Amino acid sequence: MKEKIHPSYYPEAQVRCACGNTFTVGATKPMLKVEVCSSCHPFFTGQQRIVDTAGRVERFRRKYEKAQALAAAKATGAAKTPSA
Repeated sequence: MKEKIHPSYYPEAQVRCACGNTFTVGATKPMLKVEVCSSCHPFFTGQQRIVDTAGRVERFRRKYEKAQALAAAKATGAAKTPSA
């Protein structure tokens, strides 16, 4: 191994999750902050939870509602064609 090129190793690094859970692991940083851990991840808990990153879920729901409204308008024949 080359000297002085490897990061420092912290065998007792603290990990803090957004749910409030904390635990220790070995890492190259003394403190890690995560959004999802094994205590709150749906795979481990069996509960479904939506993790919203930058409003993506709300944006998708608005787009889906708009598409549903357009489809309903087309079905009733009330849809207007956009003029160029």
